[in-house]
Amino acid sequence: MSPLGSDIAHLLAGSMVLVSFMLLYQDRMFALINVFALHACVLAFSVAWQAYLQRAPHLYVTALIALLFKGVIIPIALRRIIVRLGIHRTVEQALSIGPTMLFGIALVGLSIIVMLPVTQSQGAFVREDLAFALSVVLLGFLMMVTRRNAVSQVIGFMSLENGLVLAATGARGMPLVVEITVGFSVLIAFIVIGIFLFRIRERFDTVDLQALDLSRGEAT
Repeated sequence: MSPLGSDIAHLLAGSMVLVSFMLLYQDRMFALINVFALHACVLAFSVAWQAYLQRAPHLYVTALIALLFKGVIIPIALRRIIVRLGIHRTVEQALSIGPTMLFGIALVGLSIIVMLPVTQSQGAFVREDLAFALSVVLLGFLMMVTRRNAVSQVIGFMSLENGLVLAATGARGMPLVVEITVGFSVLIAFIVIGIFLFRIRERFDTVDLQALDLSRGEAT
């Protein structure tokens, strides 16, 4: 593998980490959806570049799935859900942006500290790519923890899944059947979550998790 090819792969993987921080920074719902679409597009470019480097044509299918479903279809559907439910356009946060970003930086450092020693038997390219992927996964998890709105938590879950796809492709890919299964499983999960959001809205007139806890008497 040429040094230039490795550098471009690391640039794309690092860009996913940067866009994950952009997701954490957003406080407007539509802006959050737009950044998630960018996250999916960067993932698609990263997977396509891995397909070129590894001479693995089946990874182009993964890139196409990420671009089509996560970059186009899901963001459009999320926008329609927000408009249909009349969800508040600001993102409710359990933790302010400043501390959240600091936690995110700490998680990236933790990913590097944990992943590089564990993958010493692998090449430098695989080690660094997996460190980036773990960072994306942990930042997605952090977003799920620090957001109160159910829609923003769904986006956090899907960004976490993007990190898993990045890890799998960086580790010399997944079987094509598994890739297609993962893509369609995420789509089906998204449809189910959308149905639940409609039901929650009809029942409680809100999708704010704190308000739902209050309705059950579990919050003070």
